[in-house]
Amino acid sequence: MSAEIIDGKAAAARLRARVGEIAAAFEAVAGRKAGLAVVLVGADPASSVYVKSKGKATVAANMASFEHRLPADTTEADLLALVDALNADPAVDGILVQLPLPKHIRESVVLTRIDPDKDVDGFHPVNAGRLATGLNGFVPCTPLGCLMLLEEQLGDLSGLDAVVIGRSNIVGKPMAALLTKASATVTVAHSRTKDLSSHVARADIVVAAVGIPHFVKGEWIKPGATVIDVGINRTEDGLTGDVDFDGAASVAGAITPVPGGVGPMTIACLLRNTIVAAHRNAGVQLGKDAI
Repeated sequence: MSAEIIDGKAAAARLRARVGEIAAAFEAVAGRKAGLAVVLVGADPASSVYVKSKGKATVAANMASFEHRLPADTTEADLLALVDALNADPAVDGILVQLPLPKHIRESVVLTRIDPDKDVDGFHPVNAGRLATGLNGFVPCTPLGCLMLLEEQLGDLSGLDAVVIGRSNIVGKPMAALLTKASATVTVAHSRTKDLSSHVARADIVVAAVGIPHFVKGEWIKPGATVIDVGINRTEDGLTGDVDFDGAASVAGAITPVPGGVGPMTIACLLRNTIVAAHRNAGVQLGKDAI
């Protein structure tokens, strides 16, 4: 068996195109563009690249991009003052503070200062609570992208056995909540799970988000399973995922590559969350199945 390769780039392109159409319609009704503000503190090379790409993607999707690049010695108080100003700015629908922040700034303080209704990263405890209790909130972009890929590949996820490897607030926990909401039967595992291979071996869906290169072995995978590899690990051989791709691809039904799988969906889902936020903030109706 050779697994079908799930093309995250193509799926992300379709989502971004749909967001662009909805954003153009929003502008016609609201009289303004939907706006995303991205804040970068310091000059971390990887973060700078991410911020630049997010800005380009925002503009390409017919939305306004507001970039705030602050020096590395910016105080926590000054950063919080900027967040407060963005919270109050009616032109800004979504706020993203690029992580990691310099060590003298407490990430938890900054992230919880963002208005939950502008928290398009989905990291605020209010949005985490909304997800956990089934209310409408913003879901972190990476797990949301994973869910979209799974539903596009498999359709209805009801009753499927899913294993999420990883328990972070950014991926693992919200991924498990999304799969539970989709009526899958979910096991949350991690690097310390005993006999992890036996859990993976019975899973119809495997989402690997543990941050260890090739941690999930090909021989663990159930024949025909769908494997979503969230890992992005920089090694001497280049970028690699958390899954032994070659081994898993020989038995899985479908699998995401690294790169080109989950990654492109993350920015696309950020744009999706921003246009949803814009509709809510402007009081403009967005069709339930529009996006």
